[in-house]
Amino acid sequence: MSQDFQIALADLKEWLQKETAPIIKPLKDKGKRLLKDIRSRLDDVRENGDKLFEKSDREVQKGSSKTYRCAKAANKLSKNISSMIYKVAVPDDISYENFQLLIGDLEKTFGAIDHERRVWYRRISPYFILDRRRLDIAIKRAQDTSQELRSFLSQKYVKAKNAENMLDMIDRLFQLTHEAEDTKERKSQAETRIELLEEEMRKKEQKIGLIQDKAELVELSTLEQRINDLKVRVKYHIRHLQKPFSKIQSLARSARVALPPDEARKLEQYMKTPFEALTSEKEGHPVLKSIVQKVEDAIRQGKLKLKTARLRKAREQIDSILKKDSLANLHHDCLGAISRRNQLLTSETVAATQRELKQLQATLQKLQTQKESVESRKRVLEEKHQRTLKKIETQKNELEHSIFELIDKRVHVVFRKSQ
Repeated sequence: MSQDFQIALADLKEWLQKETAPIIKPLKDKGKRLLKDIRSRLDDVRENGDKLFEKSDREVQKGSSKTYRCAKAANKLSKNISSMIYKVAVPDDISYENFQLLIGDLEKTFGAIDHERRVWYRRISPYFILDRRRLDIAIKRAQDTSQELRSFLSQKYVKAKNAENMLDMIDRLFQLTHEAEDTKERKSQAETRIELLEEEMRKKEQKIGLIQDKAELVELSTLEQRINDLKVRVKYHIRHLQKPFSKIQSLARSARVALPPDEARKLEQYMKTPFEALTSEKEGHPVLKSIVQKVEDAIRQGKLKLKTARLRKAREQIDSILKKDSLANLHHDCLGAISRRNQLLTSETVAATQRELKQLQATLQKLQTQKESVESRKRVLEEKHQRTLKKIETQKNELEHSIFELIDKRVHVVFRKSQ
């Protein structure tokens, strides 16, 4: 029956190495012996290749027409095989990855050696028979040892591989916990920064509130609202003249109605910004009355035609402006509001207060932008922290399961040492 343990992550690697030592050490020892054997076998191949090279070289030096070509071929073969063997790097460290790399190198090397033998043996025969046989035996023994290493890796060294993987998993888990702590700390710093920015924003808002409560600015704000209301009233009082204004403009352009340049410009202004047009007129708004009179004349002469309902409403407003002087009071109110606003705007006290207000509002906007940026960074860090925690939990479960599979002990990894 398996036992349950709680082990701190900081202690897990050392504990696991001790627990797996009875399993891993014999495998490591076996791996070392196999590496020693493969080195020895490769040395044998190289030595027999060197012997063939020396013997064939002596034959080449003799220059005998009978053996020269075969000796040159044997010389080339042995030289190539020795070069291939020298390139095989047998590692000193025992690990699954190192074994895999070595086996791959050996397979390529023996494949290349077999190719060399097929190419050159035909040219060497029937000479150097004993030397070739000794070389073949050395190659066969090296191949057998290589195959033994492959079998050992695939069948027996799996447990050692799993142990190596678990040690790597522990390292990765350590790294993830550090990442989680770092991300949490950065998120905490962002939260502190947000609190500081919010406090600074509150102070600026309080100052803005105090400035806005000053009598001059309160009056200015009231005037701005009054001017907006007056704009609506002016537009309302000439609303039924917009269509006649458009038609009289067309008649003036076609020379069917005489409209002086100053009245033409003012007409354009009354169509686009009636409040500004009215407040830029002299007392009694004579230009507007002159334009309205021309509209009335054009209607009476049949030059300006309107639908019945539109015509009735237009005549009511024309009569109201020309005969009842309905815009007099509104004109007076508009001029008074504009005049008082200009007085306030030219006041040094108001100007200084407005400059201070604008500066505070700009600073407040900058603080708001900074806060939004920090809040965005905080959200990114929070998402990263949650993803890292999920990875930690997943890898922790995988590690605990792998340990159970390898040594039949249920381990619960904790991230802080018990007090």
